[in-house]
Amino acid sequence: MARLDTLQDALDYRYQDQALLRQALTHRSHGMPHNERLEFLGDSVLNFVVSTLLFTEHAEMNEGDLSRVRANLVKESALAEIALGLSLSDHLRLGEGELKSGGFRRPSILADALEAIFGALYLDGGYAQVSRVIERLYRPILSHLDVRTFGKDPKTLLQEMTQGRGLALPHYEVLATRGAAHDQTFDIVCTVDQLDIRVEASGASRRAAEQTAAREAIARIEALGPARKSARRAPRKHVQASVGTQEQK
Repeated sequence: MARLDTLQDALDYRYQDQALLRQALTHRSHGMPHNERLEFLGDSVLNFVVSTLLFTEHAEMNEGDLSRVRANLVKESALAEIALGLSLSDHLRLGEGELKSGGFRRPSILADALEAIFGALYLDGGYAQVSRVIERLYRPILSHLDVRTFGKDPKTLLQEMTQGRGLALPHYEVLATRGAAHDQTFDIVCTVDQLDIRVEASGASRRAAEQTAAREAIARIEALGPARKSARRAPRKHVQASVGTQEQK
């Protein structure tokens, strides 16, 4: 295992109690004391610090948007990416089985260890220090954050994009279902009629295929440039029918 000095340099924090840091890096497969209790504490600390950052810096966001953005900032994949940036995998203490199976690369183990590090830091240095470290790690992410779209799935974004242009909602249709019941592939088409956009996509589930198609449709709409002022809103009955179709699917 690499020296803990390099990790502490990356965090820009020196633990007074090095045993706390070692525990934070210890997976239960390695033995006791492991990091699960510290992970529990760190999860709460992280959520509070990120909530505070979003609340103070984004007065335009309502409760729903704040919750959505926070959830995506603290989810497993986001934490694992930060952990990789800290080379956290070089410092993990894993049991032999986890080492052989590549546990040091597993997102869940990396994310849990990072939360445990935050929990240990809170106990070691208090709220001011852990808040400073978390803000420092998240600042590059927050500086490039588009709060209007962050964490939204492509279908939701496409729906908002078409509504914003005064267009009818996108329409999804299954073209074919291929393969055995346990290994199916869905072929679907997504259309935005008023922009003459038609996108076909495939996926292991209908939802996956629709998300892929929506992502491509968004790219095509963005390539068209800003919405024209002359764009007409679809007749009310047509919009309602589309909404009904969306809800049934």
